[in-house]
Amino acid sequence: MLSKFLQIFRVKEIRNRLLTIAGLLIVFRFLAAIPVPGVNEASLKGFFEGNQLLGFLNIFSGGALSNLSIAMLGLGPYITSTIIMQLLTMIFPHLKAMYYEEGAQGRAKFNRFSRFLTVPLSAFQGFGFLKLLSSQNLIHISGPLDMAINVLTITAGSMILVWLGEIITEQKLGNGVSLLIFAGIVSGLPSILRNAYVSYSADKIPTYLAFTILALIVIAGIVLVNEGERKVPISYAKRVRGNRVYGGASSYLPLRVNQAGVIPIIFAISILLFPQFFGQIVSAFSETWGAAVSTWVTRVFNNQLIYGTIYFVLVFAFTYFYISVTFDPNEISKNLQRSGGFVPGIRPGEPTSAFLKSIISRITVFGASFLGLIAVLPIVVQVLTKTPALTIGGTALLIVVSVVLETAKQIDSQLTVREYESFQ
Repeated sequence: MLSKFLQIFRVKEIRNRLLTIAGLLIVFRFLAAIPVPGVNEASLKGFFEGNQLLGFLNIFSGGALSNLSIAMLGLGPYITSTIIMQLLTMIFPHLKAMYYEEGAQGRAKFNRFSRFLTVPLSAFQGFGFLKLLSSQNLIHISGPLDMAINVLTITAGSMILVWLGEIITEQKLGNGVSLLIFAGIVSGLPSILRNAYVSYSADKIPTYLAFTILALIVIAGIVLVNEGERKVPISYAKRVRGNRVYGGASSYLPLRVNQAGVIPIIFAISILLFPQFFGQIVSAFSETWGAAVSTWVTRVFNNQLIYGTIYFVLVFAFTYFYISVTFDPNEISKNLQRSGGFVPGIRPGEPTSAFLKSIISRITVFGASFLGLIAVLPIVVQVLTKTPALTIGGTALLIVVSVVLETAKQIDSQLTVREYESFQ
């Protein structure tokens, strides 16, 4: 392991790529520290500490949202636009063909459309957040022109982050969007440790030990589930062409346990945020009705049991929904049949499709339950420990572990390629 780590810095190309990524992540942290004008910092901090939903979005923005920085939306609008584009592949066959059948060029075009959609989404979300925070007297906006300037600034900040993410991805040492989110989460670690130290007392030592053990168990569980997969055996029929025999090999189709990643959690959070934005829209027409909606939403979501139950159910349901969108057993069955592949003991065509559908359905039960538990883990830990400073952010841990594993794999593959080239 140590030799692999040292080898990273010996290979000039990989070292330069790592330094480039580090420089871009530093730029991201600078952007997250530049606030928009008119922010009431003291009131803003208290507002975010008392709002679990905005606290979660603040994790994704790397603390930029709680600072009301020019990058306050983070990569949320880009992730949302990507999800919307994937959902549109169910409606428009042309988009489906572009994404699944046109190869790298089609994917590049599809991603370009996602970036175009990010602009109006950033403007809409920025306007919604500014209206919400303005109604709470957390930011002073003097008029429509001031609002328009702030919305344009926030939109530009989001697009800069998308651009940084694209450059990081081009380094081929990890996904740029994931690494930016990872950097944002890790940047909050010092403040978490400081809060834990401030609230430390000798009588809480058992609580801290239990917290540490639970955190290690959660990390081990995330690694286990994230790397877990069901291998469906695939055999290829022998074909004779001239004097040569093709096929006859055996392989497998990997079906991951956590096939949806953190996308269902993002879906669920979007739905949970909608009532708050709806209250702001209603207040534009009637302040009385808007205040009533906001009061009801606050009362419901401040109840840990109700909030946790709704959150878990939404994550569970959206996991099934997302996998039904992204995993098409019929298409996989057709591709296997075209290439001469088949599942041993299962007839090609419709029986293979039904077989794959049953397997993915059983796997998804476990994957959806795991994601739901990860989502409500902070609530459970706070209820058990009675210590707000000790919070295991299950979603944050899931992202951090996934990004570390994926980046390590890509670095290892780059080193393996160079070892093979030097051997030749």
